[in-house]
Amino acid sequence: MELYPLKSGSKGNSCLVYTKNTKILVDCGISGKAASDALSQIGVAPDELSGIVVTHEHTDHIKGVGILARRYKLPVYANAKTWEAMRGSIGKISDSCVKVFDGVSSFSVGDLGIKPFDIPHDAAMPVGYCFDDGIERGAVATDMGVLTEEVMRAIGGCKTVLLESNHDINMLETGSYPYSLKQRIKGSLGHLSNDTAAKGAELLVKMGAERIILGHLSEENNFPALAYETVKSALACSGIVAGRDIALSVAV
Repeated sequence: MELYPLKSGSKGNSCLVYTKNTKILVDCGISGKAASDALSQIGVAPDELSGIVVTHEHTDHIKGVGILARRYKLPVYANAKTWEAMRGSIGKISDSCVKVFDGVSSFSVGDLGIKPFDIPHDAAMPVGYCFDDGIERGAVATDMGVLTEEVMRAIGGCKTVLLESNHDINMLETGSYPYSLKQRIKGSLGHLSNDTAAKGAELLVKMGAERIILGHLSEENNFPALAYETVKSALACSGIVAGRDIALSVAV
């Protein structure tokens, strides 16, 4: 099983999770054309997709969901509250493509077992996802105000984790965002800072992670080299060497 971020950041998010037989998008917060182009660059045709799983209804996660679902007759999976919240934004899709699951109930698509888990974010019922191909597990864990014990239990033991590293706290505090937006981002239902991501990365390595991809970086309050070096340096302080003990990268 592989996780491949097609796009990650404040302007749009989409991640391909795939095995030999099953290909799933986690969110599509970019245009249908951008998603198709990104897939083609790695040799995947959109009609090869087995479906789209949605974490929550914010635009940077659902912008292209309806377009892809209609064009390629793709099933779209989301919990009931998220469906209700995003229904008016994605447009009409075929009833056969509407796949509603209850809360954080597990389900499967092809040869992938999928386990949603609650995340603390300001949306109707936001979730992250763990994927299991029967050999190893991977997870997409972004858009979180804090790393809760529940989240860590869900993603602990995953070999690959796409982990949020949204902002540098100093850049956020001294930047141009209005006070209310800064408070939202820093709040318990906002987004993870580089420093918090570093703490999470350390725990994940100790729990068996072999690859961590830092994602959902703010274009205003972060940049890839800063996120990478912040996490790399924090790991080194705990004796964990990036490139030796963990494959560390940044999705953009």
